[in-house]
Amino acid sequence: MKILLAVDGSDYSKRMLAYVAAHDEWLGPSQQYTLIHVVPAVPPRAASLLGKETLKSYYEDEAEKVFKPVRAFFARQKLEASFVAKVGVAADAVSALADKGGFDLLMMGSHGHGTVANLVLGSVATKVMANCRVPVLLVR
Repeated sequence: MKILLAVDGSDYSKRMLAYVAAHDEWLGPSQQYTLIHVVPAVPPRAASLLGKETLKSYYEDEAEKVFKPVRAFFARQKLEASFVAKVGVAADAVSALADKGGFDLLMMGSHGHGTVANLVLGSVATKVMANCRVPVLLVR
């Protein structure tokens, strides 16, 4: 099974990884894991003042802050995973990769804050579920 795990470094991402570790059906060498983290884009006016290399380095550093503990988690489990860093709007990037990547399942933690409609799930989770054709498993 190809599983996409959306991570953002929050406690909710950590809960999602703990959920994966606690359920044999999601954790194991028969699964193919890809992790995605989306770094919000620097506003265009600010980005125009930075060099391309500086901006690229910033995005890579921000993604690695999130990926580093996740890499350690997968190493402890003795599992292979691929890591994808994107820049932009999280819900859009996660949905697009889930649909285009041929994944069987998308797993993500849910913050559960925002507008009244998003109190239950969280705004990113709500948008992902609305835009994604892949089954989504939310962990709170």
